[in-house]
Amino acid sequence: MKSLYLLLNDVFRDLDFLELYARLTAVMVTIVALFVIAMIVHWITKILTVKIIHRLVEKSKTDWDDYLLKRKVFQSMSHLTSALVFYYSSNFSEIPEVTRILTIFTNIYFVVIFIKVVSGVLKASNDIYLTTPYASTRSIKGYIQLVMILVYFIAGIFIIGIIFDKSPLYLLGGLSAIAAVLLLVFKDTILGLVASIQLSANKMLKPGDWIEMPKHNANGTVIDISLNTVKVQNFDKTISTIPTYSLVADSFLNWSGMEESEGRRIKRSINIDMKSVQFCDEEMLERFKKLHLIQSYISDRQKEITDHNKKLGIEDESYPNGRRQTNLGIFRKYLEEYLKNNPHTNNNMTLLVRHLQPTETGLPVEIYMFSKNKDWVDYEGIQADIFDHILAIIPEFKLRVFQAPSGSDINDLSEKLANRMN
Repeated sequence: MKSLYLLLNDVFRDLDFLELYARLTAVMVTIVALFVIAMIVHWITKILTVKIIHRLVEKSKTDWDDYLLKRKVFQSMSHLTSALVFYYSSNFSEIPEVTRILTIFTNIYFVVIFIKVVSGVLKASNDIYLTTPYASTRSIKGYIQLVMILVYFIAGIFIIGIIFDKSPLYLLGGLSAIAAVLLLVFKDTILGLVASIQLSANKMLKPGDWIEMPKHNANGTVIDISLNTVKVQNFDKTISTIPTYSLVADSFLNWSGMEESEGRRIKRSINIDMKSVQFCDEEMLERFKKLHLIQSYISDRQKEITDHNKKLGIEDESYPNGRRQTNLGIFRKYLEEYLKNNPHTNNNMTLLVRHLQPTETGLPVEIYMFSKNKDWVDYEGIQADIFDHILAIIPEFKLRVFQAPSGSDINDLSEKLANRMN
């Protein structure tokens, strides 16, 4: 390059250029030529690298080189040839300022290449980790991002040191004076780092978990955990972004326990009109015995009650004085047997039918059970089928479901009043 510069300098002098203009013009043309040569060298190296590396990767039986190729690590390394062209050709000029600028540019170029290579290697490392079984329980993306921040920070210190011709250690020493400002700038990053460690160490969250966090309008599957944010794909396909430290500072509901258990809970109640609850007479008991699920229960229970009343000398016709079966009690037992015999019920987990506190809207009878199928669509179908059956069977027990008066009820009442008046 120096020979080219001297040749151009002589040419421009022969063309009657002033000495200063001749030198400057020669410098500019030489720099342009230097950039063109560097680009050509890089282009040739890149083509050769891609072809050779592609062939080697295809023949290789390992997977890590595929991820390095995907993240363009080898292409980033091909920039070294053009950087070396600048490095060995930057001192061609007799003007010290030009040499210094080219030297600064070359050194910064080396730092940028280093950043790109390290970034690609770290991303490839994360890709390789995602193929392992551990990725389903722990995410290392936050740690990868932390290392990247440190790399960028150190690279930035080196670039500033190159520009101002100062030692990086000297610049790092000066950072202690602005430590408070740095803590403020990197507050979210520091909080995110601490939160990521806590979430991972305590196994509070992992990719694929279904979580609910109403404060951030999140109700869906965790698709990404990074240093600063957690991305949740809601069931309506929208994406909620939650600061990582919020998952430690605030409460959230993680459904992974349900997904890892043997069943999914069904907990729903139906309100019974308390005016329809009554003692069972013989006719009602005989009709209820036709339900095969509770035939033996009614017989055994009735025998137990009859023996108890006889011991106390209470006649069967005296309803208030002795023990009696009620239509609601038999209905509860029917529901228990129906649920136990339902093929979708997980009988290894809790199953009960219970009364809740009576209210002005009736007596709630609650179903508490677990279905074998945990899939959302199937689960909702099982739950709906159970309550379809309950609503249809209730009249057979001479019970009524409590329901607030609606338009049709008021119309029926109006017609009855009109008929009485006529």
